[in-house]
Parts: sequence; C-alpha cells; structure tokens
Amino acid sequence: MVPLAGIIDTAFLGHLADIHHLGGVAIAAVIFNVVYWSFGFLRMGTTGLVAQAHGRQDAADIALILGRNGLVALMAGWAIVALQVPIGMIGFGLMGSTADVQMSGQAFYHARIWGAPAVLMNYVLLGWLLGQGQGRRVLVLSLVANGSNILLDYVFIRQLGWASAGAGAATALSQVLMLVVGLGYLWREQMLTQILQVKASLWQPTAIAAIFRLNRDILIRTFSILLCFALFTRWSADLGTAVLGANTLILQVITLATYFIDGIAFATESIAGQFYGAGQRQSLRWVLLWGGGIAVSVGLTFGGAFALWPRSLFRLMSDHEAILTPVSQYAAWLLPTLGFGAIAFLLDGYFLGLTAGQRLRNSTLIAAIGGFLPLALLARHVQSAHLLWGAMAMLMVMRALTLSWAVPATLRGSAYKGWKLQ
Repeated sequence: MVPLAGIIDTAFLGHLADIHHLGGVAIAAVIFNVVYWSFGFLRMGTTGLVAQAHGRQDAADIALILGRNGLVALMAGWAIVALQVPIGMIGFGLMGSTADVQMSGQAFYHARIWGAPAVLMNYVLLGWLLGQGQGRRVLVLSLVANGSNILLDYVFIRQLGWASAGAGAATALSQVLMLVVGLGYLWREQMLTQILQVKASLWQPTAIAAIFRLNRDILIRTFSILLCFALFTRWSADLGTAVLGANTLILQVITLATYFIDGIAFATESIAGQFYGAGQRQSLRWVLLWGGGIAVSVGLTFGGAFALWPRSLFRLMSDHEAILTPVSQYAAWLLPTLGFGAIAFLLDGYFLGLTAGQRLRNSTLIAAIGGFLPLALLARHVQSAHLLWGAMAMLMVMRALTLSWAVPATLRGSAYKGWKLQ
C-alpha cells in the first residue's frame, strides 16, 4: 500500500500538462526522506527491542520502550515543524534544479511538513506492532494511511487542481488519520495504562540518551543510504529534467519492490528478534533461508518485468515521451539493483531484529564510501546516467556482500538475553 500511494502520486502528477510538478515533488521527497528516515531508528529500534522483550515476556520493558520512544518521536516531530524554514532553505539550496521545479517542490514541502509529528509517532507504533508480530494491524494502518492518501490525492490534485501542494497536503493528512487509528490500538490494548504505571521511569535524561546511543548506529546506516539516494537524485537533476523524470520513475519501481521486500524483512526482524531474545539461535538459520529466498524472488520479478516491458509499464506513471525514452534505456539497471538490494534489505531486517546496529553501520559505510561514491562522482564528471545507475547497483552489491559475511557469527555462541532498557 505504501508504494502504491507513491506511484499514484506520481501518476497524478506525471499526467499533468507540466512535468515540473513531478520533478519538484521528486526533489522535495528527497528532503523528507533524509529528514524523516534520519529518525527511522524510532521504527527499527522499537521493533527489535520490543521483539526481544516479547520473547522474554517482559511487559514492563515493552511499556518503557514504547513510552520513551514515543516521547522522542513527539519532541522530534514538533522540532521539525518549528525548523521547517531553515530545513527547507538548506534542502532546496543543496538540491538545485530549475526555478519552476523548485517552486513546485516548495509547494509540496510546505504542505507536507505539518504531518511530521504524526509521521514519527507512527514509526513508533509500527515498531511496537511489528515487534509483537501483529502484522494484520500493521496492514490496517497501511490501508488507512495509503488508502486515504490516494483518495485525497484525487480530491486535491484532480478535483481542486492544487498540483504538488495537493500531493503534500494529502500525504500529511493521511499520516494523521493513521496515527488516530494507531492510538486506538494502544487504547484497546491498555498500553496507555501500562505506560502510566511506569511513568516515573520514562523521563530520565540518561535513559533517553541511552535510546540515542543504542540507535546511533542505525541512524548512521539510514542516513548513509538516504545520502546516496539524495546525491543520486541531485546529480540526476544535473543531467536535465528528462533524465531526472526518468530516474524518478525508476526509483518509484525500486520503492515499490523494496516495500514488498521490506514486508519480508519486517517479518524476519520480528521473528529473528523473538528467537534471539528467547535464546533459540538454531531457528535463525531457517528464518534467513526462507526470508532470503522469497526476498530475492520478489526483487528479480519486479526488476525483470520493468526491464522487459519498460514502455508499457512506465506509461502507467507518465505519458511524456521525453521521459519514457530514457526510461527504456536505464530500466535494465533494475535487475542488479533489486537482486542484490533484496539480499541487503532482508539482512537489514535480520540484524535489526538482533539489535546489531554496528554491523549495519559498518556495512553501509563501506558500501557508500567504497562502492557508490567513487562511481557516482565519476558519473557526474563524465555526465553519464548509466554510470550513475552503476553506482546505485554497486551500493546494493557491497551492502549484500558485507552483511552476508557477518551472518555466520550470529549463528554461533551462547544464548542472548536481549536489551534491558530499564
């Protein structure tokens, strides 16, 4: 549902008369990706910690994790709203592009930014649900958020003609609706009562600092990946509006496939965390074999379909011939990017379930600095879109290889009792 909403966003904007709306939203989306997913540890760290506490059947620890991460999310969300002007100035200043693209991007940005508190709170709620293996409720939240996003896109973009501003407003409001339903789940599970019971332990500066220390490595990993995607989009813009538009469509396919793979990775994260917390390391091998096989199959299926029939499938998102022509040239890069990316994202979930953030940090830094950056800089120098896609593929290849190398060590040793954050 998440990528479907993004693709429909793209389709609404991609079929407008002017393509600068699509480019503007692509640039603004990079800013939001960097800002929001810099706090992605609120979802990732919550899932792993809750899964391990669930494996230990430690209800008090679950309440503490949920309460503390919720406080951090609320404060960070309103800080983003308060700092929206300098964040926007820095972001759009770094992204560059033409005046009309920038104007469309800013309209999207200023409408969407007001949903920041809801977005970060939803990260924590999703982490809490995933950590306990409550996939059906995660699906319901996704249906609420993305279903309402699609409906509001239609109203704001097609009916009211708000273009990129409408897309931003639709996204922000859909996140608020998702939060309302998520809080309803907390109420039904009496989690608010349990959090109140441990409220004396919630607001402790040392404990809040421990959350950031624990999730520091996850933050570095996430920010490094986002920086690579941000540079990819920025340097795509240097190659012209048509190449930027084409790469935006291909990135939407990567996003679509990645969310399917992330569904498998979320399950791996939850199950692996519960096994690890219960000290059942022998079960981890089967989680990896099944999860890895399914994830790679999904990645190659998406990559193969769009590489074989690029014009037919990408035409669903845009009918501009200036974009569809370069899309056909670059679509084959989906195969290595998604094939190795599936392994990397699946192993992300595995190591997140084990709260092994240091391994994720090291792998991503090696891949970003040693794989993506040299090729991307060369691509920028010679103005080659193919080489730029080669850099993206190399990012995924090196992440997959370095994470795979670290797996055997996790299958050996004594039982692990998990983190205790009290």
